[in-house]
Amino acid sequence: MDNDIVLVNEKDEVIGAMNKLLVHQKGLLHRAFSIILLNDIGQMLIHQRHMNKYHSGGLWSNACCSHPKKDEKTIDAAKRRLHEELNMSCPLEHIFSFKYKVAFENNLVEHEFDHVFIGRTNHTPNFNKDEISNIKWIDIDLLLEKVKKEPHKFTFWFKLLMNDYFHKINKHLK
Repeated sequence: MDNDIVLVNEKDEVIGAMNKLLVHQKGLLHRAFSIILLNDIGQMLIHQRHMNKYHSGGLWSNACCSHPKKDEKTIDAAKRRLHEELNMSCPLEHIFSFKYKVAFENNLVEHEFDHVFIGRTNHTPNFNKDEISNIKWIDIDLLLEKVKKEPHKFTFWFKLLMNDYFHKINKHLK
């Protein structure tokens, strides 16, 4: 399996590819994506990362997130991972991008140019138990409150999405 992910500059222009673990050890800027799934009754699907993940194991996050492979379009990677992690598909729309950098206790660094996609479904997925420990649909107002009151239960990038960028997500809520 090819473990190379896409290295980018500050403008999201491809500058190379490198092994995923090495990229995170060096803290290099790389392309990533986050998928937000909403249902018709105003809930967001969140997942609890499997404890065996290389960082942020056991924390809650958006429906799906990962990295495109070398020579893979970001939207194609998002659709692929939605199927691999949640065993589902739905139309996805790119709504914005943001950059962040965070160091973890295990000396790995996420330095991502993160493309955010939004999708709508009323399906509760049959998730991949090797990737995900749990999933749940949650009312968005309750989720925003939980992220503020219990930030230690959520991934760094999901807290950014919900605290700093929610106004961009909110435009797409019904």
